[in-house]
Amino acid sequence: MSISEIGCCGAYCRTCSAFIEQTCKGCKIGYENGTRDILKAKCKMKVCCISKKLQSCADCSEYSTCSVLNDFYNKNGYKYKKYKQAIDYIRTYGYDAFLEVADKWKNAYGKYE
Repeated sequence: MSISEIGCCGAYCRTCSAFIEQTCKGCKIGYENGTRDILKAKCKMKVCCISKKLQSCADCSEYSTCSVLNDFYNKNGYKYKKYKQAIDYIRTYGYDAFLEVADKWKNAYGKYE
């Protein structure tokens, strides 16, 4: 388990088959060593998070007022609410507690016990 397996948005990448099979690098792997160019990224959330050198949006001081985040989390779809819940959980309990819970999930999001 590693923080690099948590997407900037709160998705838990470790459960994704493309991530496991290394056909997807998630939203963070490769930027820290320069093998991927952040200027080519299309996700505004990823660009912001990585440019600020944050582990995820949970670490951002502008979290509650960020229009990029609010637009993303307000999209129609259950997963967006769950990603927000993940970031809120991380902000409250920390990354280690989140990873302990998330490691039991079968999807990019799950239940908190």
